Amino acid sequence: MKIVIAPDSFKESLTAEEVAQAIKRGFKKSIADVECLLCPVGDGGEGTVDAIQHSLELEEKWQEVKGPFGLNEGMRYFQKGQIALFEVADLVGLGKIPQEKRNPLHIQTRGIGELIRHLVDQGMKEIYIGVGGTASNDGGIGIAAGLGYRFYDKNGKELPACGQTLLEFESVSNSKLYRIPKDVKIRILADVVSPLCGNQGATYTFGRQKGLDTALFETVDLAMRRFYEKLSPTTLSLKGAGAGGGIAAGLCAFAEACIVSGIDTCLDLIDFDKKVAGADLVIVGEGRLDSQSFVGKAPIGVAKRTPNGVPVIAICGSLANDLPPLPFENIEAAFSILEKSESLEDSLQKANVYLEHTAANIGRILKLRKD
Repeated sequence: MKIVIAPDSFKESLTAEEVAQAIKRGFKKSIADVECLLCPVGDGGEGTVDAIQHSLELEEKWQEVKGPFGLNEGMRYFQKGQIALFEVADLVGLGKIPQEKRNPLHIQTRGIGELIRHLVDQGMKEIYIGVGGTASNDGGIGIAAGLGYRFYDKNGKELPACGQTLLEFESVSNSKLYRIPKDVKIRILADVVSPLCGNQGATYTFGRQKGLDTALFETVDLAMRRFYEKLSPTTLSLKGAGAGGGIAAGLCAFAEACIVSGIDTCLDLIDFDKKVAGADLVIVGEGRLDSQSFVGKAPIGVAKRTPNGVPVIAICGSLANDLPPLPFENIEAAFSILEKSESLEDSLQKANVYLEHTAANIGRILKLRKD
């Protein structure tokens, strides 16, 4: 039996590779002749580039850029030929920012623009960027700063490249603008379709989880709108521009990037269609399967790309009450790995063991059917 194991990461618990390995161990315990092909994936959220790197064996490199608090620090990226990949969470991800410093209006993303400049100068022609999991909510102003824009208040004082500047800037200078050559293609791997502004935009949708005071939502949202009305009005109508706290908007407006489906691009890059050929079963998964999973998330994306006739089973941390009745979107069955009522912290710590147990139990059922 050939099983393709293609899960996303379990946030705050396991990488996609670790999830895949745990599921493989479970099937190996219960099915003697099983062939497990590990195919960890990502949909543009945190861990996507790691999943792609696992399959493509890209070379890891580092470059010094401005960090989230204005100090220089190393940021990693992956390269193969003239293709480069990186994810902004490696610089400004929530997990990188101590709890006491989580103020999304003060986190700087200038370093992302600086890294793009470095990659272009190194001859990269295709750049893929994962924008999920950020701690910032700057509307993309940091990208603009990293590419040469300067912002000033009403007194002509230069302002730092962070979300707070959206509330204070009065004038802009692009005299030192770094222009991206037309033969360089920058693609944003996105797992959301949120616009930049409005009730479904970056601030209202993701601001709370990043630590933004809800009393500031309206003010910040209006400031972002004002910024783009002045510099790039068309960006306000782009689906997905709100990804990464507006980093996607900045990349589109100032680096001429385009937003693509994170999961479909990931599956293309790792040659998933070839790997799934001849499979008897496909396993997908993520930390929580819910109604939001139907909008660009990994499990549904993998299931849709699985050939007709090949069953798909989801193994997830938890299953939400808002899911439609099974089967849906080619997924025949879905399992939560939670074995008992316990704290979220304990569940996250034991996810590895619970994944293995769940996969082993599914394997025993498959073996009974086979026998």
